[in-house]
Amino acid sequence: MQPPSPEVSASLAPDLAPKIAGPHHDPKFVLQVVQPALLGLMDGSVSTLAPIFATAGLTGKPQDAFLVGMAGSLGAGLSMGLAEALSDDGEVSGRGSPFKRGAITGAATFLGGALHSLPFRIQDIHVALNVAYVVVVCELLAIAFIRYRFMKSPLAQTVAQVIVGGGIVFAIGVLLGRLGAGG
Repeated sequence: MQPPSPEVSASLAPDLAPKIAGPHHDPKFVLQVVQPALLGLMDGSVSTLAPIFATAGLTGKPQDAFLVGMAGSLGAGLSMGLAEALSDDGEVSGRGSPFKRGAITGAATFLGGALHSLPFRIQDIHVALNVAYVVVVCELLAIAFIRYRFMKSPLAQTVAQVIVGGGIVFAIGVLLGRLGAGG
């Protein structure tokens, strides 16, 4: 007996088809481009929050927070890019070229951390912090929107998850910065 053709198999098991893409999103594009970019944005945006805001609180110097943020963003971008590129060759998983996924993930990780580092180029620490707070909220909302749009996560749920997760890391950075500064 011959196995059923791929068309028949897909019609017999529609629930086994990838659910990450809607009718307007190619599942291959979502798996090979959107998912690595989202992974990077999430990691870069969240993993650099605590060090940047702790540094701002500890030193009160925007330039220090900027340099820590950029160092964290570059280091995280390289680390995440390598991790994604080396995670699999893309053949078995269908995730595409490891070099392309690694480059996308690394660049998105760097971008996610660099965006909220940039406000610390402003010399007034209070202005820099307020601008950085707004940037962080915008980053987290953008991540939630991408998850909603491409991964079909319920909007309210994804906003809550991203804001709560980012908020916890942000609060840790602020708390440690205040504790270290004696406040």
